Amino acid sequence: MKLYVGVGSMKKLGLLAVTLALTFNAPAFAHDMAAMGDMDGDTAPNAMGGQMGMGAHMVMTPSRPQTPQDLERARDVMAELRTALAKYHDSRVPLSEGYQIFLPTVPQTVYHFTDYAASQQEYMGHFDPAHPGSILYVKNASGDYVLVGAMYSAPADYTYDQLDAIIPLSVAHWHAHTNICLPNGITLNDVMRGDVGASHLDMPGMIPASSSTYAPAINQRLGFMADGRFGFTGKIADPTECEAAGGHFLKQAFGWMVHVYPFNGDDLKVAYGMSVPPPPAN
Repeated sequence: MKLYVGVGSMKKLGLLAVTLALTFNAPAFAHDMAAMGDMDGDTAPNAMGGQMGMGAHMVMTPSRPQTPQDLERARDVMAELRTALAKYHDSRVPLSEGYQIFLPTVPQTVYHFTDYAASQQEYMGHFDPAHPGSILYVKNASGDYVLVGAMYSAPADYTYDQLDAIIPLSVAHWHAHTNICLPNGITLNDVMRGDVGASHLDMPGMIPASSSTYAPAINQRLGFMADGRFGFTGKIADPTECEAAGGHFLKQAFGWMVHVYPFNGDDLKVAYGMSVPPPPAN
């Protein structure tokens, strides 16, 4: 079953495309609070998972039989993207061009540098393989951004055939984010702007300050995502439970997305895979 919001809503929300790229992996409240003192990298309480999969908060397009034409189209997109991204190995370049890092202070496996104008165009149905809406980076051991790929988006009401015409479903799995609970007072627009409600001490989803000496710092950095109930991989995936927790429920947020990682050779399974490949050795 296809889940979607209307085209009119998509045009209004086009600038928010990057939000759907995020998949928060927030901590359970029972997490050892002492371990939360380390808030860097994948050990951080809100570190993003490096592998996407089906679940309550995500749907993916089904695979189709592969054709030679599919392989050719997928290779063409990968080659064009690889060329287009070459100048962005230095992460300062996209920033100088107006790209913005989504939630730069929140630990993630993949960081999205987004061109909101290009992202809006994608959500209006315009696909340009040489100008993706978001450029993807990971952080190395030194904390530097390392280029790994890009993300394309498409309108939420696109059919499988329309998605297949952009990047073939026999090669890639487009994904969409579903069953999202956000606390009342927080909108998708707030999250896109990096506002996680950290300034509101009574925001649902925050860890009680009395539970740990680390709680205030975690709440300040993660806001409503601190205790793991809310957000794109939060524990809440039911509208009744969401309302009872002080939230509002989104059956689907935004539209379809696909990641492409063109720098690890020519293996299409890696380039269009659901896992973030390690950056190639220099």
